[in-house]
Amino acid sequence: MKVGISSYSLLKDLTNGSLTILDVVQWVAENGGTHLELVPYGFSVVDNIELADAIREKALDAGIELSAYSLPANFIQETEQAFLEEVERLKKHVDVVNRMGIKIMRHDVTSFRLEKEEMTIHYFEEHFEQMVRGSQLIADYADQFGITTTIENHGFNVQSSDRVQRVLHAVKRDNFKTTLDIGNFLCIDEDPLVGVKKNVKYAKTVHVKDFYIRPYYENPGGGDWFRTVNNNYLRGAIVGHGDINIREALRLVKQSGYDGYLTVEFEGMENCQEGTRIGMDNVRRIWDEV
Repeated sequence: MKVGISSYSLLKDLTNGSLTILDVVQWVAENGGTHLELVPYGFSVVDNIELADAIREKALDAGIELSAYSLPANFIQETEQAFLEEVERLKKHVDVVNRMGIKIMRHDVTSFRLEKEEMTIHYFEEHFEQMVRGSQLIADYADQFGITTTIENHGFNVQSSDRVQRVLHAVKRDNFKTTLDIGNFLCIDEDPLVGVKKNVKYAKTVHVKDFYIRPYYENPGGGDWFRTVNNNYLRGAIVGHGDINIREALRLVKQSGYDGYLTVEFEGMENCQEGTRIGMDNVRRIWDEV
């Protein structure tokens, strides 16, 4: 088991200039992490090969693995040409992932920003073949490099455990798995423990995040709250401080025999470096205890 972070956890400091992505690599090493997942917000490598090479070399020097690379994608396009252009865009990311020596790449299959009607099972069924075809094309291209592509329970449409499994089984590629996010099931109001139990056997990597949860009829007031598909309230928390049963979720992951990357994602209102550090410490401690 390897505990590390997503660069997204330190996005606030990446965007305000307090940290560069090279600083983030060093930060992971200095704070007890063993790996870093790259999420290209606050920096970009697909159009900056020099930075890609610098990150790879910095990680080698710091003794940090580059565990995965996650990016948005949308195979639901209005024309065949637009669909193929999106596929080609993702292939360029695969090329950079390969250059950096990363072996896991997560991509979405729909836009993250969706209208309510686009979160429904009807929208999922209507566009299912596009999601599957796009995922197959990227998985096939990545396979030549020994890269596993993944779909995450992420994005408000393909976010439930059943929909993720439906895509996985339809794609039918040995190098197409799931990035299992313990917290994201809540965005569509699925019990995280149910989602973990159902999908952990398909996991190539695991994201560990936490949320504060309030029901739709109890407005919590100010703060960085957002709404679920069914209008309940969520707010990012330090892992281990929120309302998700992190201990049981990690016990289920450990019990499954999973022994890969555990990637802390911090999305809370606290100082991002402090919140991420505490989250990593909690994951290591809880994993050893369960």
